[in-house]
Amino acid sequence: MNVALTVLAPALGLLFLSTGGVKVLGIRQSLEVRDQLGLVPALWPVIGGLELAGGSGLMLGLLAPPLGLTSSIGLLALMIGALATRLRARAPFPTLLVDAAVLVSVASTAALYVAHMAA
Repeated sequence: MNVALTVLAPALGLLFLSTGGVKVLGIRQSLEVRDQLGLVPALWPVIGGLELAGGSGLMLGLLAPPLGLTSSIGLLALMIGALATRLRARAPFPTLLVDAAVLVSVASTAALYVAHMAA
């Protein structure tokens, strides 16, 4: 298995488990971000659940690569939506840059899963 994949998938998995967890648990700072973004409150725990599922899938994908690929594609769609939402809310540039870096990392993980499965 590719060394980059064995490092990147768990790192991103933990990132999405933590970001998803704070959304699902309704941590105050997370709710403040939701309100700044102008999102419907009922959508926030759904996004968190998707992040939890995607983060878990990235890590379990090391054992079952099709699951990792599917999870990375789902998280890629989620990050595109996150960037679009932040752009609409006129988020500060550093925040956009972080989201863009996560998006590129998730896309790279998807590509690594494809390469691993093709090998």
